[in-house]
Order: sequence, then structure tokens, then C-alpha cells
Amino acid sequence: MITPKVYTVSQLNSRIAGMIETDPELQMIFIEGELSNLRPNAQSGHLYFSLKDSKGVVRAVMFSRNVKNLRFRPEDGMKVILRAQVTVYEPMGQYQLKVEDMQPDGVGVLALRLEQLKKKLEAEGLFDPSHKKEIPAMPRVVGVITSPTGAALRDILDIIRRRYPVVDIVLAPVLVQGDGAPAQLVKAVNTFSEHMAADVVIIGRGGGSMEDLWAFNDEELARAIYHCRVPVISAVGHETDVTICDFVSDLRAPTPSAAAELAVPNGAELMASAYAMMSKASDAILADITLHEDHIEKLKRIIDAHSPKIMYDRMVEQLDAMSLRAMNAASHQYQLTLAASQELFSKVEALNPIAVLNRGYARITGADADILSVDDVEVGDPLKIIVKDGSFHAVVTEK
Repeated sequence: MITPKVYTVSQLNSRIAGMIETDPELQMIFIEGELSNLRPNAQSGHLYFSLKDSKGVVRAVMFSRNVKNLRFRPEDGMKVILRAQVTVYEPMGQYQLKVEDMQPDGVGVLALRLEQLKKKLEAEGLFDPSHKKEIPAMPRVVGVITSPTGAALRDILDIIRRRYPVVDIVLAPVLVQGDGAPAQLVKAVNTFSEHMAADVVIIGRGGGSMEDLWAFNDEELARAIYHCRVPVISAVGHETDVTICDFVSDLRAPTPSAAAELAVPNGAELMASAYAMMSKASDAILADITLHEDHIEKLKRIIDAHSPKIMYDRMVEQLDAMSLRAMNAASHQYQLTLAASQELFSKVEALNPIAVLNRGYARITGADADILSVDDVEVGDPLKIIVKDGSFHAVVTEK
């Protein structure tokens, strides 16, 4: 008769642990189920949880070194596929899964990561419309962040040059997919922001798979765009493609070509609008001038009716008339005075001895006085005889 071995609890747990941990089939298994009771340890970084299906539950742990490699954030209720090792936690006599890798089941890893990052950034306010900057109506410089060899750049350049050729374009050439792409995209955004090197920036690329566009779902890039001081237009892929870059940018364009149209105005339309505005302004100015001319003419008539110039002109006319009358009176008085003077002159002239001489008479003077009678002279007296054109001397010879 075999005597049964008596185990202590710890011996039994150790025995079972040895059996499980030496079973090669349990050293690496793949197991699917639903996550529940997630309990991340903030200090150690380990993740504790349960995996369940409709009929059972198993405990699991994922150590921090493996948690760091997760490309998504586990949540309760999420269906996953685990790569794990079956172990026994001997102090409690419980077997558990030591998880080395975890992948979503039924939802693509990238799609899940995108959705989780979207929820995170949205909760932080990075998509808030109130934070979005206005796109300038007429930029002087447009920045473009894209591959220098892609079709997206050619489309952007062609459309901008056709629509608004006066704008300058600054290209930041970057990788748009692959491991180095996110860092280059972040650096380009930060450079435009730091130096204010453009009035608006277009960031994007042509279409592709989710994996091809994944660089535009980078969290650091999203934060760089959010803090960028220059307005950013996202133009990633086709209209149906959606990235984090689209949500955080100030404006989303369905394609790179559409982004170019949103970044600059239509030059031809601007010219037509400018001419229309000039014509309208010219008509308004002419109408305003006409109105003011009518008003000025009315004021002029009022001023003329009450102007002191009219009184002045009337006074001038009166003064002119008075002056004319005074001149006429003076002239008349002059004529009267002249006539009287001439009459007096004639009388004086008649008494002028020279005038008598002019008529053939002579003036005879003696030594002391004029000779007026024969009694005034004696024979032998010298005489001076004055005629109209001179004088001569004579002597009285007889009496």
C-alpha cells in the first residue's frame, strides 16, 4: 500500500508551478479575449488586468518593459490577442499570464492608435475651433511643407502661380513617410513658427495607405501645429483620408490642390473686384462732387445776395458819378475862369505900352522922364526913342 505524500500548500503551489513552467506548449501561447479590470501601477509601470470570454477569466500581468512597447492604450472591454507565458503566482496558488505582447483583435492597430490619440488630444482642447487662426486673405509668403519630389508639390506650385503669381513660396522639403518623417515635419513647422517665415503654411502630401500617411498622426507634430504662430492648412492625402494633422490644423483641405486654392486668392477675381470697386467709388465721388457743386452754387447765390461787394460796387458807382459831376463842375468853372482871365488879359493887353508900340507908335524919353509934350524938351536935349523892335537916340534940333 502506497502511503500518500502530504504536501504543504507552498509545496503544492511550487509543484504545480514547476509542471506548468516546464510545459513547452505553455511557454509561449497566443490567447484572445476581452480586457477587464485594468490596473496600471503608476510607480512600477506594470499593467495588471484580467482576460475573459463568455465562460472564463484568467489573470494577467504585463511588465513595464513590455508596456512601453505598446502602440496603443489598452482599455476595458477591448478585444485583444496576447502573446504570453503561463506562470503560477505561488503565494496565492493562482496561475496567470505573463504577457509579452498585446495587439487589438478585430480593429487595426493603426486605426485604434489613431482613434485613441484623437480622443486624447481632443480632450486636451487641441481641436478647439476657438483656437484656430484665420487664414490671411492676401498672403505675401506661402510656406509649403512636403516632399520636394512628390506630385503634391507640383500641384500646389502650379495652382498658386496660376491664381496668385505675386506671392512668394518657401519650401521646407521633408520626408512624408517612414521613420524619419515625423521629426522632419515637426522641425519644419517649428521653424516656420519661430521665424514667422510665411503668412500661411500648407502641410501635406498625396494619397496613400494609412501606413503611408501615419507620419501625419504623430502626437508631437500635432502639438507643434497647435502652437505654431503661423496659420496651418492641412492637405494630407485624398478627401476620404483623415489624420490628426487635419483635426489640429487651422484649416483642412481635402487635397493639396484644394489647399493651394484656399491659401491664396484668385488674382483674376481680385482684379475684376478691384475694377468694380474703383468704378463704384468713381461714380460715388462724381455724384458727391456734383452734389457739393450744387450746394456751393446755392451758397454762392445766397452770399452774393447778401454780399458787401454789391454795396461796395454801388458805392463805387455813386462815387464815380459824383466824381464825374465834380469834374464837369470843375471843368465848367475852369472854362468860366479861363474866359474871365482871357477878357482881363485882353484889357491888360490893351493897356500894355508894348502893344501900342506894336501898332506903330514910339515912346520918347528924356534924361529924366518920358516926353509927353513939346514943352518937355528944349533944342539940344538928347532923346531916347523906343519902338517895337528896339530903340535909338536923337537930339532936338528945333522947336
